[in-house]
Amino acid sequence: MLTLPDFREKQIVFFRPEFGKDIRLKIKNQNIALERDGKVVSQVATEKALSVFVLGEISFTSVLLRKCLENGVSVFFLKRNLETYATVGAAAEGNYLLRERQYALSPERGLRIARHIVKNKVRNQFRLLRERDTAPSEEIERGVLANVDLADSMQSLLGLEGGASRYFFRAYFADMGWRRRVPRGKADPENILLDIGYSMLFNYVDSLLRLFGFDTYRGIYHQLFFQRKSLACDVEEPFRSIIDRKLLKMHNLGQIRKEDFRYSTKRKQYYLGYKESPRYAQLFMEAILERKEDIYAYIRDFYYAILNGTDDLPEFDIRKPRI
Repeated sequence: MLTLPDFREKQIVFFRPEFGKDIRLKIKNQNIALERDGKVVSQVATEKALSVFVLGEISFTSVLLRKCLENGVSVFFLKRNLETYATVGAAAEGNYLLRERQYALSPERGLRIARHIVKNKVRNQFRLLRERDTAPSEEIERGVLANVDLADSMQSLLGLEGGASRYFFRAYFADMGWRRRVPRGKADPENILLDIGYSMLFNYVDSLLRLFGFDTYRGIYHQLFFQRKSLACDVEEPFRSIIDRKLLKMHNLGQIRKEDFRYSTKRKQYYLGYKESPRYAQLFMEAILERKEDIYAYIRDFYYAILNGTDDLPEFDIRKPRI
C-alpha cells in the first residue's frame, strides 16, 4: 500500500502537446518524457509520478504503458475540451479482501456512509459561506445536518443534498451573477469552469481509490450505473469545496477572461477554446495539489474503515490542512 511518506514524493504531471507538432510520450532513461520533434521538452521520473494527464493528441509507446502500470502510475488522456476519453490505471486488483468487503456492504451501513459523505460536503459549504459572511444562522445549519442524519433513503438524501447545494451556489457565487448549476450543460462560463475543476478532482480521486484497490464502479451513495465510476463520485463530494473556493478566488483575482468563452447560437451553449482551456485546468490543478495530502489521508482512512468494517469514517475540513 502507498504510504504517506512515499505519497509526499509523488507528483501529478500535466502534459499539453502543442497542436500540429510531432509530440510523443515515451519512457526514456526511466523517465516519462514528452518529446517534440525528437527533443525532450519535459520529463518526470517514473517512480515519482502518481497521475499523468495528457491534454490533446499524442503518440505513445507500449513500453510507456507497461512502465506506468509497473510503477503504479495512472494515465488520463483528455480531449482538448478536457473530457477524459481513455485511461490507463494502476488498480490494485489483487486486493480481493477489500473488494469483498466493498461488495458486501449492507444497505443500512451504506446509508450511514452516504449520510456521512453528504454531511461532510454540506459542512464544507457552510464553512465557505462563513468565510464570506453569507452563512445562515447556526440553528439553520444544525437543522440541515439533523435532517441529513434522519434521512431514511438514498433518494431523500439526494433531495437534501440538492437543496443545500442550490442555496450554497446562489449565496457563494452571488458576486459572479450566478444563475443556476447545470452540470455539463455549458449554460455559462461559470458552469463550464466548475465542470473542468470537478472533472480534474474526480480523476485525481479515482486514481487514488484505484491505487488502494477499490472497484470505483461500485458506489455507495451514487448507485450502480452503466460505465459510471460511482465510488469516485461518492468520495469526490466532500472535496468539491476545493474547486468552489478556487473558482471564486479566480473571479476575485480577475483570472477569468470573458473573451475566452464563446457562445454557439446553434447549440445554444457556451464553450471554451482549446487554446484557453489548459490555463484554467492548471489553476484548478494547483488548488487540488495544495490539498493532495488531505485527499490521500481521507482515502487512506476510508480504505481502513471499509476494510475493517467500522463506521470510523474520515472528515475533510476545507478550512485548514489536517496534516
